Amino acid sequence: MEYQTNSHCKHLIALHLILVVKYRKQLLFGDMGEFVKQAVLDISDSSDFSVEEIEVDKNHIHILLMISPRYAIGQHVRRIKQQTNKLIWKRYPSLKKQFWIENTFWSDGYFVCSVGNASADTIRKYIKEQG
Repeated sequence: MEYQTNSHCKHLIALHLILVVKYRKQLLFGDMGEFVKQAVLDISDSSDFSVEEIEVDKNHIHILLMISPRYAIGQHVRRIKQQTNKLIWKRYPSLKKQFWIENTFWSDGYFVCSVGNASADTIRKYIKEQG
């Protein structure tokens, strides 16, 4: 990981983000797991963050994000959750059987921690071994 430079700052902000499926339903396998991973990667292409590593487990997803200090962490998480939720419901309308009336896919909260430059490889290895 290399430092990134903006007009007035130089930064290296790496985050380990975990998003959990609502009610911890085990839906992130096979086609849906790959679809969610690709959706997050597509969102990062048009956003102010990049995905270094991503992997799904049955009921949650691990993401190693690189962000700039321009936006708060919560704004990045909100964007990922909102846009993936919309794409998931569009592609998998049969989820109504899983979630009844709610058009939601992710639980309300999330886990995030900063990753020091020295331990990013450890986190990357951990994420790759998920699933």
